[in-house]
Amino acid sequence: MNYTLHQLQIFLKVSQIQSITKASQELHLTQPAVSIQLKNFQDQFPIPLTEVVGRKLYITDFGKEIALAAEKILNEVYAINYKTLAFQGELYGRLKISVVSTGKYVMPYFLSDFMNANAGVDLIMDVTNKSRVVESLELNEVDFALVSVLPEKLKVNSIDLMPNKLFFVGSTDLNYTNIKTKKQVFEALPIIYREEGSATRNAMERFIANHNYLVRKKMELTSNEAVKQAVVSGLGCSIMPLIGIKNELKNKDLKIIKVKGLPITTNWNLIWLKTKKLSPAALAYLEFLNANKQDIIDQKFSWFTEFKSS
Repeated sequence: MNYTLHQLQIFLKVSQIQSITKASQELHLTQPAVSIQLKNFQDQFPIPLTEVVGRKLYITDFGKEIALAAEKILNEVYAINYKTLAFQGELYGRLKISVVSTGKYVMPYFLSDFMNANAGVDLIMDVTNKSRVVESLELNEVDFALVSVLPEKLKVNSIDLMPNKLFFVGSTDLNYTNIKTKKQVFEALPIIYREEGSATRNAMERFIANHNYLVRKKMELTSNEAVKQAVVSGLGCSIMPLIGIKNELKNKDLKIIKVKGLPITTNWNLIWLKTKKLSPAALAYLEFLNANKQDIIDQKFSWFTEFKSS
């Protein structure tokens, strides 16, 4: 046996995701590189680790046993590294955070200074949909989650980071001159929604229902980026978080359309389970946030006040 830690990491990730393509994306490697290392790892065993049925990759029972062993080995390696740093008096550990998709425009700014100051802390940040974020928190897979709407069924602690404002926006190329009322905006133009379960989608549907707007034609897209590009292209209008459209507004690719009752304002909250026993790294991060969050908002998000309904 002559496998490497790198091969163990790759096989473990492939076994968790059951997809070479997705594993390569999460590992920031090319798909051929992952495939080659996976083959080199497989060649050291007389029993198959994976099998392909149809076009789907499956992990064999033997492969699952090897994946468990790989995880234990890698955890021991991490422990050695962390213990070394501890003896040197440095903060160490892993910080695991799950972030709703629009939160990717927020969370990195509240992490960068902390991570730069603590070289012994590793960051794992999963950007995904709201349902998966809540699930990962409930299953105790992460330390923290970033959400704009607090989950109703979980007992959590939270830190309020900053406002989340949602405006009605459309392409600057669209002609609104023939639309006399804002109600007609929703009835005359295609409206683009996020997928079911999205916090933005829920807020948008509540707003439309509360104002008795009739949507003539609607489309559904599964990411904020997809919605943004569709609106920029003139495919339709949407209610979108301001945090994700800064450049498009400044470049005049998008414009805010004044509608009574907008913007909708919620708050970005970093949450964690009340029963969670936080690691030293996680506790240190909470201390950092409490001491520095306002400075981060002032330095990185002062542009927020520039945009108003017009």
